Amino acid sequence: MVRPDESGHYELTLSLRARFGAGGMYDYRRMTPEQKRAVVEARRAQRFPLHKPPHLKLGPGWYLVSAATYEHQHHFSEAAELTALQRRLFEACEKAAAPCAGWVVMPNHYHLLVQLQELPVLGTALGAVHGRSGRYANQRDRTAGRRVWYKYSDRKVRSERHFWTCLHYIMINPVKHVFAEEPFDWPWSCIHELRRQHSETWIEDVRRDYPLREFGKEWDD
Repeated sequence: MVRPDESGHYELTLSLRARFGAGGMYDYRRMTPEQKRAVVEARRAQRFPLHKPPHLKLGPGWYLVSAATYEHQHHFSEAAELTALQRRLFEACEKAAAPCAGWVVMPNHYHLLVQLQELPVLGTALGAVHGRSGRYANQRDRTAGRRVWYKYSDRKVRSERHFWTCLHYIMINPVKHVFAEEPFDWPWSCIHELRRQHSETWIEDVRRDYPLREFGKEWDD
């Protein structure tokens, strides 16, 4: 089991409200023109990209990295597609020299809990995964030029409790999004590796000791 180290545990990161507005990245499309202008001006003042998730230079540490398909379309629903996507994400982490403590891959998004020295290195590797899988989906559906992926987002882990809460969240994510009735029912998840390394009792302890409360609200609804 990969554990967090001391670096960066207590550095704070911006919330999704500061990054995208109160309701998350897709709410922008439902805003009035005045609201859109206010959001853009606020992002410009903070020197953020105007319409994409900003990737702040928060230094080495553990990160919860997430990416979703554009408009959360289920582009990768077949078992072989999910297995291939999971394998490509592992390769991206290896290429970026980013130890991965947790992961889950679903038809329209994924989460990775990774240790990074430089975030842009992983971003480049993930971009290659998105490009390759996006081309596959468009060839399959004969929809050349269709946008398949939205940009990835990252949240720096700021404490050991935050680390374990992130891992808890990753393990139950397929249930939250109704892809499975129980966490162990979903094959494309770190929960099976954790059970092999530890036990179901260990997983139950993590889930009990690090409750989610409103973790994920607004940025992974």
